[in-house]
Amino acid sequence: MIGEVKLRLARTLHRRKRAGAFRRPFDATATHKVLLLSVDHPIPQSQIFGFHYYAKAFRDQMDADIREHPVEQDLDPVALGEATTICFQTYFDISDAALNDLVGRIRAGNPTARLVYLDWFAPTDLRLAARVGPLVDAYVSKHLLRDRGLYGQPTFGDTSLMDYYGRRHDLDHEEQRFAIPDGFMDKLHLGPSFMTADFMLPAFDRGRLPQGARPLDLHARIAVNGSPWYATMRQACVDAVNALEGVNSVTGIGIGHARFMREIRASKVCFSAFGYGEVCWRDYEAIVCGSVLLKQDMAHVDTAPDIFVRDETYVPVKWDLSDFSKRLQWLLDDTAARQRISRNAFGVLQDYARSGAFVNQMAPALFGAAP
Repeated sequence: MIGEVKLRLARTLHRRKRAGAFRRPFDATATHKVLLLSVDHPIPQSQIFGFHYYAKAFRDQMDADIREHPVEQDLDPVALGEATTICFQTYFDISDAALNDLVGRIRAGNPTARLVYLDWFAPTDLRLAARVGPLVDAYVSKHLLRDRGLYGQPTFGDTSLMDYYGRRHDLDHEEQRFAIPDGFMDKLHLGPSFMTADFMLPAFDRGRLPQGARPLDLHARIAVNGSPWYATMRQACVDAVNALEGVNSVTGIGIGHARFMREIRASKVCFSAFGYGEVCWRDYEAIVCGSVLLKQDMAHVDTAPDIFVRDETYVPVKWDLSDFSKRLQWLLDDTAARQRISRNAFGVLQDYARSGAFVNQMAPALFGAAP
């Protein structure tokens, strides 16, 4: 892996560029001028970093120039007017009035640009489809339900996770249905998830699979506090870990991220429990640290690049955790299997990073088709 000091320096430089170089005027000679209107927070920024990381490839392959401005600030009328594609993010709970005002200001400044929504949210639902879909030309999500036919169907609660855990634990949920407008699925695109964060993408691109001793059997730091269904789900995970016998586990919460990552690098297996959505930071943190990813079954989720191939890039357990101890013990007993799975998972993400596949993956959303 790239050293922590080098990564911190690179992240500092990137933040400075976001405040300066990334806001400079577009190159007038570029065929495509892509303006990113972004939310300034680590999770949505993980969706943005790849555009800058592969800016040269975008220019060389697509003749596209990339710029970024914070969506919370006043929109730059010059950049807005010159853009041929405008990508924008919003907060999860944006009101109808705020959404319509934002899109209205974008369209007033540029009525002809291709408009792309970047959905950075945790759940696999498409709750904004009916509100955002008619306003945009393309909608990019970091992960989707593999069975697209499930969209538009009612769930017991807002998400597939709320549905399952609400029914299992007889929680007080209400049936929810997020409508999918006609033509929306043709606008829907699957983008990459957390691996394009500023501390991960360079590590996969220029780093290598961590080697060395792993004295810890299981990394399982799991926060519990949250919504009732979330707390119930996560407490079951904590209980499953606490019930283990003879396993050297790291548990608890409240440590810094650098120490957190060092712990995972010292762990044979990392349990990345579901959060408010199925795909989590820790899925990718485990892989970049060379620890085997252990997680509730992800067969229903579509990601690209796909790191959820059963017993090849991760090890799934049942949602009720009834096989948790058995599956973990298999990994602890089988060194060759652990090495194979961690190597496969790291290789998938390293191949993606080094090939520059991000450019071709995003091109249909940005341009309608690869130019």
